[in-house]
Amino acid sequence: MTARLEHANLIVRDIDGMIAFLQTAFPEFRVRRDHRDGDGQRWVHVGSEETYIALNEASKSGDAPFVPYAGRPGTNHLGYEVDDAEGVRKRLAEAGYRESTFPNRHPSRKRIYFYDAEGHDWEFVEYLSDDPRERNDYTQPDL
Repeated sequence: MTARLEHANLIVRDIDGMIAFLQTAFPEFRVRRDHRDGDGQRWVHVGSEETYIALNEASKSGDAPFVPYAGRPGTNHLGYEVDDAEGVRKRLAEAGYRESTFPNRHPSRKRIYFYDAEGHDWEFVEYLSDDPRERNDYTQPDL
């Protein structure tokens, strides 16, 4: 059996802002569906034919936004495999998104992390090897 992530579903305050972040990171992403339910709640699917992010409009403003890695329940980050991590970095930085800092000294993969406008952290990983043993090596001290 092969398993792959087909989509992730996020509740966000600003759907259009999140679409802008995703399309900056992935210029090939398109809005697959933009809809309002009978109760007026907006949801959008943005992605490719194979994978997408489902964005749901927050119904309550809530207090402070979720803070990744703070030890509270929630998603720390979503990771995408990309062909060109530096290209993603350049597009996101030029668009004004803030890079988060994580170690990146692995010989078989290059990882970058960026925060979207709502504070979610996103990982973009470029594998530098086709060998699964090298790609999935956890012996490096910075992992």
